Amino acid sequence: MSTPSTPDHDAPLRAALRYGLMGLAVLVVVSAILSSVIAGMPGLWGALLGAALGGGFILTTAASVLFSARIESGLQGIVLLGSWVGKLLLAVVVIAVLKKFDFYSSGALFFTVVGALLIVLGAETYGLLRQRVPTVEVEREL
Repeated sequence: MSTPSTPDHDAPLRAALRYGLMGLAVLVVVSAILSSVIAGMPGLWGALLGAALGGGFILTTAASVLFSARIESGLQGIVLLGSWVGKLLLAVVVIAVLKKFDFYSSGALFFTVVGALLIVLGAETYGLLRQRVPTVEVEREL
């Protein structure tokens, strides 16, 4: 006889973050190898910067949602909006600063950012959908 487990409401968010990190790790390895072969050392730098930008942008959202899941909904909205604005400003500043340098491959950066956005979002979605969340159906008498 087994005892029913207590449902953990954060499990889907933690799974999304875990799968997103795994997807990003795979992308970093594959992108770094391909970019290094194609563009040499600038390709490696472009791939690493692109993975940090794209993966960090998406994973910050999942981490913010997980962090703010147990606080009041008004504060939760403030945390999520603040994190979104903050990471958007940070991304714009990083891109503006990187434009001045030529030590990286802009093609590798671009393709790795796009790949990170697609792969990490897909991995997070897969992690969310794999979780079993208990539901309760209540019959209502009319």
